[in-house]
Amino acid sequence: MKDVQKLTLAFIALLTLMTTPLKADSLAEIPFKTMDGKETSLKAYVGKVVLIVNVASRCGHTKQYAGLETLYKDLSNQGLVILGFPCNDFGGQEPGTNEEIAQFCSATYNVTFPLMDKIHVKGPEQAPLYAALTGPEAKFPGDVKWNFGKFLINRQGQVIARFEPGVKPEDPEFQDAIKAALAN
Repeated sequence: MKDVQKLTLAFIALLTLMTTPLKADSLAEIPFKTMDGKETSLKAYVGKVVLIVNVASRCGHTKQYAGLETLYKDLSNQGLVILGFPCNDFGGQEPGTNEEIAQFCSATYNVTFPLMDKIHVKGPEQAPLYAALTGPEAKFPGDVKWNFGKFLINRQGQVIARFEPGVKPEDPEFQDAIKAALAN
C-alpha cells in the first residue's frame, strides 16, 4: 500500500510541475526557434534589452515594421534587440511561410532585426514563451489583443513593460521606456 501512496504522491508532484505556470526567472530558459529553424532562447540575449513583438504582414499595424527597424538601427549598438515573432492568430493576417515573411520584411521594410519562427501567441497552440509572457503569473497577464503587441525585457531578463498594438514605435512613452531600460 505504501508503494501505491508513494507512486500517487510522485504523480501528483509531477502533474503539479507540469501545470504550474513558468516564473519570470525561467523566461530565459524557454526554447523557441529562429526563422531558419535553429533552437534558441532568451539566454542568447543575456545583457541585452529585448523587445518581443508579434508581427504580421497584412495588418493595419504592419507599417510599424519601419519604426521598429529605425529603433533597431538607432539603438542596437546600445544593446537593444528586437525579436519579431510572426503569428497568424488575428484575422489570418500572416498566412505566409517563414521564407515569404522574411522576403516581405526585407523587400518592403528592409528589416534587419531577428525574425523568429511563426508561432501562436494565444489559444490552445500558444507558444510557451507567450504563455509565460501573458499567463496568470506574468507581470502583465492577459492575452495579446492583436498583431504588434510588445513586451520589453530588461538586461536582467525581467519583463518591465507591455505595450498594446496601437502603441507605435515613434510614441514618446514607448521610446522613453526603451531608453530607460538601455540606461540601466
